[in-house]
Amino acid sequence: MQMKKLDDKVTVAPQITANDIPAIKAAGFTVVICNRPDGEEPGQPAWAEISAAAEAAGLATSFLPMSNREDAFAVMAEFQRVVDEAPGPVFAYCRTGTRSEILWMTAQANA
Repeated sequence: MQMKKLDDKVTVAPQITANDIPAIKAAGFTVVICNRPDGEEPGQPAWAEISAAAEAAGLATSFLPMSNREDAFAVMAEFQRVVDEAPGPVFAYCRTGTRSEILWMTAQANA
């Protein structure tokens, strides 16, 4: 699984599957954030499947989908709140990881 650490609290990645959750948990993450809308492309794992696996593993979850600039501004405060309140590192993903990184940068710039 490809990951990009943005700072001590946030790491982003491309689309994951429920099978990736044990490795995410083992890496020390405490929260999984999905920034990808369900049904964006055929075959994409649904958030319900991933969140169920994450919660079963003891991870907190947050579904903050975004597909454009307006979405980013709409979920930015909640993204920052989840990160701030997380008891440890946060793992955020979207299709390629770019939207999650943009959301993190936008939240940082507006903090």
